Amino acid sequence: MLKIDGSYGEGGGQIIRTALALSTVTGIPFEAYNIRKGRSRPGLKAQHINCVKSLEDLCSAKKADCYIGSEKLTYVPDKIKAKTLNIDIGTAGSISLLLQSTILPAFFAEKKIKLNLTGGTTGKWAMPYDFFNSVYLPHIRKYSEKVYTTLVKRGYYPKGGGKIELNITPKYKLSDFRDFKEFHAYLKEQQQPINSIKQYNLVQVKGVSHSSTYLEKSEVADRQAKAAKVILSKLNCPINIRTEYCNTLSPGSGITLWAIYSRDNEEINFNNPIILGSDNLGEKGKPAEKVGKQAASGLLKEIESNAAVDRHTADNLIPWLALFGGEIRTSEITEHTRTNIWICEQFLGKTFEIDERENIIKTNF
Repeated sequence: MLKIDGSYGEGGGQIIRTALALSTVTGIPFEAYNIRKGRSRPGLKAQHINCVKSLEDLCSAKKADCYIGSEKLTYVPDKIKAKTLNIDIGTAGSISLLLQSTILPAFFAEKKIKLNLTGGTTGKWAMPYDFFNSVYLPHIRKYSEKVYTTLVKRGYYPKGGGKIELNITPKYKLSDFRDFKEFHAYLKEQQQPINSIKQYNLVQVKGVSHSSTYLEKSEVADRQAKAAKVILSKLNCPINIRTEYCNTLSPGSGITLWAIYSRDNEEINFNNPIILGSDNLGEKGKPAEKVGKQAASGLLKEIESNAAVDRHTADNLIPWLALFGGEIRTSEITEHTRTNIWICEQFLGKTFEIDERENIIKTNF
């Protein structure tokens, strides 16, 4: 059984979420200790418990010491099933954080999988739905026959209640192989690496500015979008930020922006898309204009870095790079990214090389 120090590097919940995903795919059980040791409230949080519960349903996993506050966890996976999962986080806990544990195994199921997810679609320290759908998902879409999401309802803090449907038709089925070693060798042979090094040509900036109907009279979503457009007006490309007001259980708002690049000015490369993202969350007492400006300034910073992958997407792509190979240039190699590299190498061995000067991460196979 693999022993994992949960206090390594950034020392957050990312270690557990990635470990759960890779354990389920590789079949290697693990025992984690010192989970979130340096945090003000160490140990497992509700989101980690929900990750384990969803994988229990997906692969009949067995677990021990899985309770809120536990600083250790034992996890033993079984075979990935094809089924519909109905997962209700119960609060505004992030749906995207839960997917860090479940989406990788779901891509390798024997048949189509549907995930009905209820929780938070926009929140602090987590990828909002629009970022997941329009920035992250395009990078991994080629690893499925078909994958698409439906946003049924947005969910803000504290009540959540957001609903997302995620449908995945697998292309690579783990059940077709004797073991993970044979499966991984096959994935490498497919020559489907992630190669995102150069920006090429900026063809457009898109975005979604959203808020609950509680804030419609104050035109919050419109003000966020307008402020973002002012900052982005220096770019020589079309800018399209749509606004959206939604019936939600709690008031809230947010904005996600993404810059789309192409090797020429007309055709987007769907096999290796170049998309940079930025987002910002509305908060009580924070002017809508500031929300929009910060999101736009964040996107400009990513664009001006000449990177082909933004710093938030980079750490989420690490497990896919570990399985399929490739190289990316990111605007910043964050502690989250370094920690994700470390946990992947616990399961798969020495896999990555880092060019600190150029912020390039590549696999050594």
